[in-house]
Amino acid sequence: MRDYIIRRLIIGVFLVFVVTVLVFSMLHLMPGDPIDLLVDRKVPPERRQAMKSEFGLDRPLSEQYWKWIKGIVTKMDFGISLRNRQPVWEMMKMRIPISLKLCGWILLMEILIAVPLGLFCAYKKDTFIDRIIVNITLLLTAIPGFWISVLLILIFGVKLKWFPLSGYETSKHFILPIASGVIGSLAGTIRLTKSEVLDVFREKYVLTAYAKGLSERRVMIKHVLRNALILITVLVFMSIPWLISGAVITERIFAIPGMGSLMINSIVQQDYAVVQGCVLVISLLTVISNIISDIIIGLLDPRIRVSISGGDR
Repeated sequence: MRDYIIRRLIIGVFLVFVVTVLVFSMLHLMPGDPIDLLVDRKVPPERRQAMKSEFGLDRPLSEQYWKWIKGIVTKMDFGISLRNRQPVWEMMKMRIPISLKLCGWILLMEILIAVPLGLFCAYKKDTFIDRIIVNITLLLTAIPGFWISVLLILIFGVKLKWFPLSGYETSKHFILPIASGVIGSLAGTIRLTKSEVLDVFREKYVLTAYAKGLSERRVMIKHVLRNALILITVLVFMSIPWLISGAVITERIFAIPGMGSLMINSIVQQDYAVVQGCVLVISLLTVISNIISDIIIGLLDPRIRVSISGGDR
């Protein structure tokens, strides 16, 4: 298990390095000059060159990349925003808690609703109730997320006036964004849970449990639900990076200043330092979440531990 974790860490570090190089290269190869977004075209070339020197944009790309990575590793310095002249880390640090609050509640509500429904659909497979839930999930899959957000605003914000239309000051401001995020992601989780549980039902140890005369409840809890927890674990840890990046569409529609809206605005404005910082944070969280997920799956599933340790030898 230790060798497996070390291998995963090495691969993770390599992946983060590749992501940083690709993002850095693609952003600097984009058409246009970020200085054009900061100053008027009538500004003299000398002043434009001075601004490039101030932000280090006149240096070779390799030197800019090395300075960026060195600053992050040694000083947690992600650079300075071209648009706001603020440290990138300070901008992200203010928005991360907002995205965590929004997407954390979305993930929690999604699991509390979708996992029991998925288990129920698998248990009642091909019944009338199962078909209704499956058809509803198909309908939700076909509906764009932004349309759900707009519909909730029109019904509960404009007509009924139950909730605020935008903002993030109070808990009431988060009800519509959370509902929008949960409805948009519910369908995939229900179908994934149902598929996983059906696979567990077909396993030999479940048939053996029934053959031994165990009750339906004991088989469901001890054998089916325990193995379905592997899926839930993967779902939780793979969702962590998106807790930080935020639900971009939801944040934009409800005017919530989270990480997602920060990254989109920075891409439009060609604010290189901010985009690089956001993508680096998301990629780091993705790699860390993958590693933690693999470790916990190994602890939950004996088959994974046997395959890792070479138990067949």
